[in-house]
Parts: sequence; structure tokens; C-alpha cells
Amino acid sequence: MSISRRQVLLIGGLGVLGAGGAVLPLGSVEAKSASRLSAKDMPRPFQAAFVEAPILQPTSTGTDKDGSPVNHYKLTQKAATVSILPRLRTPILGYNGLFPGPTISIDQGTKAVLRIRNRLPAVHALDGHALSTSTHLHGSASRPQFDGYASDVTRPGFYKDYYYPNFQPARTLWYHDHGVHNTALNAYSGLAAQYHMHDPVERRLLPQGRYDVGLTVSDAMFAADGSLGYDDNSHSGLWGDVILVNGSPWPVMKVQKRVYRFRILNCCISRSLRPTLSTGDPVVVVGTDGGLVPVAQTVANWRHAGAERYEVLIDFRKYKTGQRIELRNLSNKNNVDYDFTNKIMAFDVTDEPVDTSDPTWNRIPTTLAGSEAMSLQAGQSVKTRRFRLRRSDSTGMWTINDDSWQDVIASGYKKVCADPELNSVEIWEIENKSGGWFHPLHIHLVDFQVLSRNGNASFAYERGPKDVVYVGEGETVRLLMKFTPHKGLYMMHCHNLPHEDHDMMAQFRVGLREDDWDEDDPMTAAKAEWDADSE
Repeated sequence: MSISRRQVLLIGGLGVLGAGGAVLPLGSVEAKSASRLSAKDMPRPFQAAFVEAPILQPTSTGTDKDGSPVNHYKLTQKAATVSILPRLRTPILGYNGLFPGPTISIDQGTKAVLRIRNRLPAVHALDGHALSTSTHLHGSASRPQFDGYASDVTRPGFYKDYYYPNFQPARTLWYHDHGVHNTALNAYSGLAAQYHMHDPVERRLLPQGRYDVGLTVSDAMFAADGSLGYDDNSHSGLWGDVILVNGSPWPVMKVQKRVYRFRILNCCISRSLRPTLSTGDPVVVVGTDGGLVPVAQTVANWRHAGAERYEVLIDFRKYKTGQRIELRNLSNKNNVDYDFTNKIMAFDVTDEPVDTSDPTWNRIPTTLAGSEAMSLQAGQSVKTRRFRLRRSDSTGMWTINDDSWQDVIASGYKKVCADPELNSVEIWEIENKSGGWFHPLHIHLVDFQVLSRNGNASFAYERGPKDVVYVGEGETVRLLMKFTPHKGLYMMHCHNLPHEDHDMMAQFRVGLREDDWDEDDPMTAAKAEWDADSE
């Protein structure tokens, strides 16, 4: 089925691009391409070398007032041009001008203070929206004023210091822009990166260093001049025809004959993935959004929505030198699939000697680590709340229980969809009544357990602590969670980011009544400051 076409402006502001125009019908849609690149400029699978994102080094280290260690970091949001395509340069917005941004790697118990400096242009070249940003460390139980509350924005020329406690078990987090009503375009433009938290259990069980590899997967479409194109199909979603891993199209990674750990983040603003190996061999899931799973799960493929993180082990020991193994994408319903979106990246097996003194070189653990979220029992729940995800027939707006972030703003940031007590346990039932769309629902602050889907057991690969749940077409999921450790206002929203921006986001209030004084109010506490630093 072909897609109707219309012109869309470019992030680079240098031309026009045809892409999907109408609201997509149910079921998958296939097309040849979305980009307007010439044949010599269009990237092809497995021509680029795999590159890992650099590790961000702290600007200083010290001791917090409670005696715990603390690392200080600086990141600058700025416009830049990068090499994604074979010959052309692509304008992006990036942390330190990188796409994706640098990875932060830190140990559990070491706090972090992250200074985010907004040195972006005043407005976005695509649609002229003000480039005010709000940084969310996705997966962190941060206090509300440091959680990237959508309407708590930092304007160009200002900075904000974000304080991250890092007390949670080891996990793959990521940081990205969460600016109100413009998250999709800002994240698509490049404002996203991984954040790895380690602990002794994870370091002992799983590969480390060069064998612990972050894969940030995104998709994009391009204009003839190499600029990024953007079309969200009337706020339904954007599906690019080029798959990027760490900013490179369909790269090839050289691997030794040993076990590797891959931290796979789906950073697509809309596209869901179904990764699988070309050999037909399974992978072993050892971690979900909130850290290690209790018991490793062996799966042939898995459904992977935007913002979800899965840590998987791939064992390359049995493959021959020179053999190529592809990481492919089987896709899911309600994606737009192009000629090469069925591929993600490839691995070429080398004969480089393996250090067999590293005990993780051939270890596939079966038992990993428990967690508070996975230890919860449904009988502990004091309340069951029900939420319905849908699209309004009259306005076309995406909503949660018919509420939107516009309603939150109109209420003076008072309106909430739930008011759980601090340290209480609840079941949240999420029903997808949106006419066939899937929704990756993210709940801030908490790790949760997926109890069931349509009354059946959760999928094997999601039997670990989660903060995003894939709510598929016509599905109803039940989630079990404990509201800890902070009081205050937190968001829940769809992580198909055009849905979030228009306007599928609500908030809940933990441990406070509406009129209680809130010292952590994200709209009044820890405001951004003028950035006088000329560096």
C-alpha cells in the first residue's frame, strides 16, 4: 500500500520533503521510501562502521553533605551538523552537539549533578516553536523539580542543574528532552542519550567495558540536501525509512567469539521494533527498563516500543570467523515499513583472541537479581485505578481518560488523574480504546510489574521491572506498582511522542492533597538561571 504525499518543511530549513500525509489506516503500511535523497546519497545497509557513543567525563567530583560521593557534569544543548549520510552533512540539535549525546556511566550510590545549558537557537527551524527544553532522566526516581516536568522549561541562554540520587539498582536509563508540546521534534532532532547505572551484582554477573554495548536505535527521513525531514502524519506518528544505531545507518560491528551484552534503547519517536537474529538463534533477556530480571528469559524476538530498554546477551562463540549475523526487525502492526526498515545492524565475527580470564566471556546466567517491583504481590494493592487511552472523535486529540496536558495547564497544574499515598501499592489497569493504535505508556517515578495482558500472563521478555509498557491494539494491561520514594507531581504519558505532544499526557500526585504546600513543586522549585558562562 502506498502512502499519500505532501510537502513538509525540514529541520535544516533548506528544502521540502514528501512523506506520509494522511492518518494511517489500521494494519501495517509498506512503501518504497520516504527520503528524497538521490541514489548516490541514500545510505544502504551495512556500509557504515559501528560507533559507540562517547562516555561523558565529570567536570569535578566531591562529597555531598550526607557524605556520599557526587559527580558534577556539564552538557550543552546546541545546534550542530553531523555525518550520517555518505556524502552530505545533517543539521541536528544535540547534547554537546552529538547525535545521540554522550553516555553517562555511574555507580549506584554516587549522586550526579547535571548542568544542562541551553545554547540552542531561539526557535526551531522547522516550525518556529521556541526551543525551550526540559531534561528528563528516564528511569530515575528523581524529585519532581528534577524530573523533567514538561512545563518546567529552560529557555535559550539559561541553564538548570538537575540532581540525580542514583540509589536504584543497576539499570539502563536515558536522558532526553521533555519540553512541553515539542518533545517529539526536539528528541527527533537529536536531544537523547543513554545513562548507565552500575552496581556490584550487575558488574559480577554481566559483561563490562567494551563488551557492554549501548545501542540507541532511531529512524529518520531525509531531504535531498541531507537535512532531516519531519512529518508526524497529523500527530499520528513519524516513521523514517533509514534505521540509525548510535547515529549511523545500519552499521556493522566487529565482534569476538564470546558473549556480549547489548543495552538496546528504542529511541524512535513512534516506530516500534521486533528485533530478531538472522540466524534464527535466540537472545537472552537479562534486563528490562528498571534493571535486572529475576530469571533470564530466552526469546526468539520481542516487541520493543519507543523508550523501552532491553538488555540482551548474544553469544557469538559458535559462529565462524568472517560470518555475518544480522539484527533484523520483524516490525509490528501500525508501523510504516520501507525497503530496509527490516534491518537494524550487523555483526561480523572476527578471530581476535578472547580473554578467557574474564568470567563473563562464556557466562549466560539464569538467575540474576530480584527487585522491589518484582517482589510486590497483587494482594498488597490498596486500590485499582482504570485508565483508557483513546483519540477524541471531535478534536483528534490523544487523551488519557479524556484528559490532556492542556487540561493540566488550564487547571494551574492542579488537575491529577490519581492521588496515591506515599509508599502505597496500587494496580493500574490501562485499556487501549484508540481505534487500533498501540501506545507505549510511561509512568514516571516508579518501576512496575506487568501483571497481565487481556487476562493472560505478561510476555516472557517483560518479566522484569518496567517503566514503559507496550499497550497493543485492543489490549488491556494490569500494572502493579509502589509509589516511592518521593512525594509530589509526576507525569504519565504515551511515548509515541507526537501522541504525547497532542496531548496524551496527564499527571498524578503522590502523598499530598491538592492544597498542601509542596516544596518540590516542579513549576516553582529549582528554576533555571541565566547562563553567564561564556565557555
